[in-house]
Amino acid sequence: MPFPATLPIPREVLQIAEQLEAAGHATYCVGGAIRDNLLGHPNKDFDLATTATPNEVREIFRRTVPVGIEHGTVAVLDGNDALHEVTTFRKDVKTDGRHAEVEFGVSLEEDLARRDFTINAIAYHPLEHTWLDPFDGAGDLERKVIRAVGDPTQRFREDYLRILRAIRFAARFGFKIDAETCQAAKANAEGLEHLSAERVRDEWFKGLETANRGAELVRLWDEVGALARWLPETQAAMFDGRRAVIDKLGRPDPVLITAFLSDDPTATLSRLRCSNAQIKRAATIGRNRVWPDANDGANVRRWMSGAYDVVDDLVAISNASGRGKGLAAAVDVERNAGVPLAIADLAVDGTDLIEHGVARGPAVGKTLMRLLDDVLKDPSLNTKEQLLDLIS
Repeated sequence: MPFPATLPIPREVLQIAEQLEAAGHATYCVGGAIRDNLLGHPNKDFDLATTATPNEVREIFRRTVPVGIEHGTVAVLDGNDALHEVTTFRKDVKTDGRHAEVEFGVSLEEDLARRDFTINAIAYHPLEHTWLDPFDGAGDLERKVIRAVGDPTQRFREDYLRILRAIRFAARFGFKIDAETCQAAKANAEGLEHLSAERVRDEWFKGLETANRGAELVRLWDEVGALARWLPETQAAMFDGRRAVIDKLGRPDPVLITAFLSDDPTATLSRLRCSNAQIKRAATIGRNRVWPDANDGANVRRWMSGAYDVVDDLVAISNASGRGKGLAAAVDVERNAGVPLAIADLAVDGTDLIEHGVARGPAVGKTLMRLLDDVLKDPSLNTKEQLLDLIS
């Protein structure tokens, strides 16, 4: 792949590079924005790598944020308060597969040598418009290959999350994983168990959000052994057709997709340390995957009442999977009719019941639930007079 004469570097990034160079520090654009622009994907989030140490960067620029100073990264704020990461050339001197200790004062070539994949190890000088590509990342972009820099086993043992990153890039760009890199990923999959749940969750979610085909991402996670270690409840989806459905869902919604694939959404999202709201949503999706008879209005309303906040999620699954025939139209009918689906939609509340003679305490809640069931059967009953008559 021939390199273009120039890249569309934002003016704010150029100004940072100019100041660093003026202070005597060689500075290059590196990272994902280089890769994406070479592939024709717009990305203006250019990171900078420099010979300047973190302290020197902070001396040159008045406004900085030490976003990862122990690893050499300082964010410089521009006039619009946007952050631009500047990282000192570095190499790893010690790693436990999750965290690395780095050493500064190395060359750009050594800095690129510590990166994960060849397509991410390309550097561009934004002022001189020169390129450095010591590992033929441009060639791998052209060949559509994800290949580790140097020894893939060493790269993965430095940080096991790179196994999942390889999968994410392959699924996002429609690339193949180089055979040696793929073999090393499988051979080192046990190391995935040592990663934090948060890092795995973020990589899984980001993968689903960016994949050209979500089904391919899931297949690769299964192939290297990541599903078995982190999402075992989704493995049945590899054989029952669910995996093929996710490309038809029409929206890269990680919680929806994970809940759909999992036989136990609560367990899966809890293991990934998702938020309580995400776990609750997934659990509700899991509980309501039995489709109602779309020709039975009362049945549809009871199902909508139970699903409530995730009705649209389940309709999306129904449409994509071909299950629950006619469900989307039936849901539209009930919504257009404005039918009550929750206790809050009833024409009476707890105060009304107490004033009508219902004893305070649990009896109020039980009565409201019974009234809701009556209204789900016949929405026309939802008037104060009729509801109070039902408890008389």
